[in-house]
Amino acid sequence: MTWTTNPETFESKMLPHLNAAFTLARWITGNVQDAEEAVQEAYLRALRFFQDCRGGDGRAWLLQIVRNTCYTQLRKKPRLSDSEFDEEVHAPECCSGTPEKIAIRNADSEMVHKAIAELPARYREILILRELEGMSYSEMSTVLDESLGNIRTMLFRARQQLKKRLIAATAQQNSKIDSGMPIIIP
Repeated sequence: MTWTTNPETFESKMLPHLNAAFTLARWITGNVQDAEEAVQEAYLRALRFFQDCRGGDGRAWLLQIVRNTCYTQLRKKPRLSDSEFDEEVHAPECCSGTPEKIAIRNADSEMVHKAIAELPARYREILILRELEGMSYSEMSTVLDESLGNIRTMLFRARQQLKKRLIAATAQQNSKIDSGMPIIIP
């Protein structure tokens, strides 16, 4: 079944994936403004070619367009510097617990985000698609245009790299505690 270019159909099929599209774009581009621009351009492209999308929920199809749009923009626009991860974009809306627990949770979250941001782009993408967006291997295969075997391998390697970075960051944090250096928790 081929969808028509009816705006109501497009909205009902594609708008539910807006958060996933923005999350992926944010991690690829490295900043909010470029991510917003990429998502807007991707949605325009998706609307233009919507009649070519065949059935399903369209999430993998849309995220593939978002990914390609991001990389096209990155090739056109040289990056001047890596921006830091914007915690406000990905922070939970409601935090509960004692101030100490909230501070520890925020510090842990920042450490994970920093470790993910330091990964090579391919590993970052696959972790975001699997762990944050909950995509299946088949959907990731479509988005990344890779075989299922490559998806499994890349995901395994990405998780291993993330684990190494987190172990190193935790060891560094523990050495600061052991040396008596003050730890500043944002």
